[in-house]
Amino acid sequence: MKGFLLTYEGFDPATEGLREALTSTGNGYLCTRGAAEWEDADRVHYPGTYVHGAYNRETTILGGLPVLNEDLVNLPNWLVLKLRIEGEAAIRLADVELLSYRHEYDIRHPTLVRELRFRDHAGRETTLRSRRFVSMADVHHAGLEWTLTPENWSGRVEIVSALDGRVTNRGVARYQQLEGRHLDPVSPRTFGSEVIALKVQTRQSNLYVSEAARNRVFDHTGALMEVQRDLYQMEDYIQQALGFDVHQGSPVRLEKMVTFFTSRDPAASDTLERAGTSALRYVGFAEALQRHVSAWDELWRNCDIHVPNDDRVQLLLRTHISHVTQVCSHHTADLDTGVPARGLNGEAYRGHVFWDELYVYPFLNLRTPEVTRSLLMYRYRRLGEAQAMAKDAGYRGAMFPWQSGSDGREETQRLHLNPLSGRWEEDLSHNQRHVNAAIFYNIWNYVQATRDLAFLSDYGAEMMLEIARFWASIAHFNPERSRYEIHGVMGPDEFHEKYPGASEGGLNNNAYTNVMVAWLCQVAQDVLALLPSSRVEALRRRLNLQDEELDRWDDMSRRMFVPFHGDGVISQFEGWESLEELDWDAYRAKYGNIQRLDRILRAEGDDPNRYQLAKQADAVMLFFLFSPDQLARIFDRLGYELGPDTARKTIEYYDQRTSHGSTLSFVTYAGVLAAYDPASSWERFLVALESDVSDIQGGTTQEGIHMGVMSGTLDLVQRSYAGTHIQGDVLSFRPRLPPQLQRLRFAMQFRGTPIQVEFSDSSLTVSAHPEGASRPIKVGVGEELHELCPGDACRFALDQEHDLVRG
Repeated sequence: MKGFLLTYEGFDPATEGLREALTSTGNGYLCTRGAAEWEDADRVHYPGTYVHGAYNRETTILGGLPVLNEDLVNLPNWLVLKLRIEGEAAIRLADVELLSYRHEYDIRHPTLVRELRFRDHAGRETTLRSRRFVSMADVHHAGLEWTLTPENWSGRVEIVSALDGRVTNRGVARYQQLEGRHLDPVSPRTFGSEVIALKVQTRQSNLYVSEAARNRVFDHTGALMEVQRDLYQMEDYIQQALGFDVHQGSPVRLEKMVTFFTSRDPAASDTLERAGTSALRYVGFAEALQRHVSAWDELWRNCDIHVPNDDRVQLLLRTHISHVTQVCSHHTADLDTGVPARGLNGEAYRGHVFWDELYVYPFLNLRTPEVTRSLLMYRYRRLGEAQAMAKDAGYRGAMFPWQSGSDGREETQRLHLNPLSGRWEEDLSHNQRHVNAAIFYNIWNYVQATRDLAFLSDYGAEMMLEIARFWASIAHFNPERSRYEIHGVMGPDEFHEKYPGASEGGLNNNAYTNVMVAWLCQVAQDVLALLPSSRVEALRRRLNLQDEELDRWDDMSRRMFVPFHGDGVISQFEGWESLEELDWDAYRAKYGNIQRLDRILRAEGDDPNRYQLAKQADAVMLFFLFSPDQLARIFDRLGYELGPDTARKTIEYYDQRTSHGSTLSFVTYAGVLAAYDPASSWERFLVALESDVSDIQGGTTQEGIHMGVMSGTLDLVQRSYAGTHIQGDVLSFRPRLPPQLQRLRFAMQFRGTPIQVEFSDSSLTVSAHPEGASRPIKVGVGEELHELCPGDACRFALDQEHDLVRG
């Protein structure tokens, strides 16, 4: 399999942060940025290691007021390896002449390799090859290897191997004024002569974190070397200096095998003891790497998307698959965690969980549904907090937060730093209540993909009913319109927080929100129909769910208000038409990149709420989440006419007024344009594909990858282009393949049955895996349906426009 390498030639300080994020190594439990082992955190380098769910709260005084923030904690730096030659200062890139430098990332078996040759001030030339991985086979383990070759000299060297607990959260420039200290020291320790270990504790959440490292040195024959070991330790730092002689042209290899445990892990009475003993017992680098490689080979069989005609698209798709899987793997299924919007690759958004999971689950549902189930359980375990939040706000049911962290309370900051103006501004984004509709949508689509009625019965239905109850309590009936309305919320477009000049935050009748509510109020009743009568009765008693509420939900599914423009375009929210038009050409000429128009306008003393502009798709999201048939049924039930041109006109209208300040916007527009403007759809798809690797937002990717856009591009291939969708019990395809994807192959899993999907030579072939727990499934294109039993394959013939012809 080709197309699995990200390669950087030469060292470039300006892009090192981006490279560190993109070459992170993780396994669904923890992730470590691709920082060089010999460098400390500074304006160029930022070592960072993050474990799912390891949060801590700290208070900062800003303007005399206390501001509380919760962060995903940067854990002790386990990477530290430093080279000293003949007792001199440790080698840093800034102090030597680089003769060659190569930074390579193996996407297939996430492994980071750095190869460099350098000449020091004494004229000594040295080659250093560094390799490391975070094991996908052994969840608590990682390996780091140095191969050191003195090219024109012999002498004495020391390699310092350390575990450094003095780290802080300082990876995002605009958070610099906020408290970044999250760790208190507990104790360092050794386990025999080879293993050093360190235990720390988060300052507020009282989470214990322990790391241990076993250090060994081998000569060019592979024999274990006797080295001088000098120990130095403080309460929050421990190191071993390994001293030995090297000889010209003869390579020496060092292995640093590392283990990680937290007090959230099962089967760990004392995290320090667990880490130390595990490090002692762990296999060597070569064997551990082979186990890691085998585990990834199995993952790729289930997750790869093969695009043979475009090497660049192939590389980027696989880069996205690799990173999504490193954040959300089968190891994640054992954890109590959500999907951090920026993965585990940096500190942007403080590691919080947003609605971005809406873009992540479609890929996971059809490959690793057990991971989706676990991530949805993160929400269920915080249902009580969501119910309390709704009650405190004067509503019923469950009101999940816009930003979620450790325990499910609202983590959205109330102040946000505008980096253009340097001013702290009010943040009203907690009014994005549509996250609750997204959670409902995610549960329903997981159940459709898996038919996991046990999850629905035990957990999902309760969340869905409580979310429907929340929307019924936040909505009110307007007798003049004979319609239900929702006021005081924000839609996905984050540029509009309130009406111009208003003192209160929120908008009235956001179309996306209202249509989602109409849909979920109908589906909530379908949920009850799927459950056994005994479970329905128990749920209704548990929630005190009365017939009157169900009747109100049914009424809301028929009479939610949806605002339209006079020309039939769906209004983003009521009052949108009265906003001013922006001179887009003038702002592009003045600023070039205007993706973050909100910051630009506020820095000028203006207000984005005044204008018809959007950060990202809002009303357009409806055409992304629902098929034309689904949306037509929703609007027909509401009594609105969704004309043949409504979708096209609405999409084109907002496309001209969207700055795409979120990379998710490119995913959404690529998806909705697939049916109307394939060339433009492909153009947006390519921008989304490049958005992180090329850092199109100018510095954001170094703060963490964008999980939504990486997952979203994968979903675009399977859903928008291959046309995969579920209709009842049928896995259907409505292909809209662009010319660049005429040949396409990927694996999926539908309701427990693994299948292979292949587009080739104007045909679609679907094959069911012959072994395992496969069961018969139905697949179809248009009106043609086939039942696939294990080992079966069926072929659908497609014409050049990808419509069904006789096969």
